[in-house]
Amino acid sequence: ELGPYADYLVINVSSPNTPGLRSLQKRQPLQNLLSSTLRARDRYAADTPLFVKLSPDLSLEEMSDVAQVALETGIDGMIVSNTTNARPSGLLSKYKVESGGLSGAPIKDVSTECIRTMYRLTDGAIPIIGVGGVGSGKDALEKLKAGACLIQVYSMMVYEGPGVVSRIREELVDLLVEGGFESVEDAVGVDCEDIYWKRKEERVRKRMDEKIKMSEVKEIVDM
Repeated sequence: ELGPYADYLVINVSSPNTPGLRSLQKRQPLQNLLSSTLRARDRYAADTPLFVKLSPDLSLEEMSDVAQVALETGIDGMIVSNTTNARPSGLLSKYKVESGGLSGAPIKDVSTECIRTMYRLTDGAIPIIGVGGVGSGKDALEKLKAGACLIQVYSMMVYEGPGVVSRIREELVDLLVEGGFESVEDAVGVDCEDIYWKRKEERVRKRMDEKIKMSEVKEIVDM
């Protein structure tokens, strides 16, 4: 019932700190959960987008199942990814053996690859919020190129505070200009070339159709 007050709602089925929760990412449990939650959303907060947050520890087969369920249910988007249970060999902290979700720089590449995989599996049809190890404009651009259309930051907020958002945004703008991108949207999915050009053609066609409609309206008004 709080849905109408939110910018978007998230079903978190990927917290590594809740025993058994990640089993909800399996095909049939996820299908049931998303379908019932979408019905509740439509009843209480029909205009609020609903996202599902995924683990970076899924196998390719599991990601394929999740992608298919997301497409079938019509979920509004995915957040890729949550923290990981894995412990990369390069960790230096004395706390590296502790259990729980690992976030920040150590999961940057893993989460980016998960974004790239989910973008391919969904043919770029479902919006992805990219998250995991974003600490610079370069990190953000990597996730956009992999297929994310929005970026989320959490660990760096702890280390640097809210000002990190402005810094990342300014760095990203410079990199987009250097790369010849006209907008953030223009960079989304560029790593997946076949999907990228198909989606870009669709955007161009949509803009042309909108311009034609606007000119027709103007002609009618002028008559």
